[in-house]
Amino acid sequence: MDYGENKDNTSALEAENDDQSSEKVVDDQKVDRENLEKEKEKKLSPEEELELLKDKLARTFAEMENQRRRFEKEKDDAYEYGGYSFAKEALNLLDNLERSKVALENDEKLKNTDALKKIVEHLNIINNDMLSIFKKNNIEPIKSINEKLDPNLHQAMMEVEDDTKEPGTIVQEIQKGFMMKDRLLRPSLVGVSKKKTEESEKENQKDEKNQ
Repeated sequence: MDYGENKDNTSALEAENDDQSSEKVVDDQKVDRENLEKEKEKKLSPEEELELLKDKLARTFAEMENQRRRFEKEKDDAYEYGGYSFAKEALNLLDNLERSKVALENDEKLKNTDALKKIVEHLNIINNDMLSIFKKNNIEPIKSINEKLDPNLHQAMMEVEDDTKEPGTIVQEIQKGFMMKDRLLRPSLVGVSKKKTEESEKENQKDEKNQ
């Protein structure tokens, strides 16, 4: 082995030792910093400890207050809308009463009989009693007839040609909708007005000429 090779090996060993020494210095510095921070924590003055406790207490009370408000809101919602599902199901009773009345009125054997009049009277009494109970519990029907179609309250099921109404005006109520306070129980199923075909074609022709 010649002198140049020995020199290279020596340089490599020295470089490796320098790297190891640098890493050791960095590790030692890190340990020293961690020890210093621990010492600082241990050496908190009584005033500093008191401030630290105050901060922890404030955070704890803030969290407790947030939880209290959340529970209050959940309790209020349960009180206000606890009967929401029941009310929604109860609407089926009104629908069945209405269907029964219509079926009886369309029965050829019962038409114009005293028996039918008495039955319809009783059905109307039951219907009105149910609506009264609903109203006491803040459940009220949605206004539909002659109102403008509101997608938040009404669901258009059909269009009816009617030149006496503005297009989009509700002219037929297929199924009554209801609100429970500010919540929608179900939308009203309705028919809305549209212009007659002939009138629509004339207006389209006018628009095309103007263009």
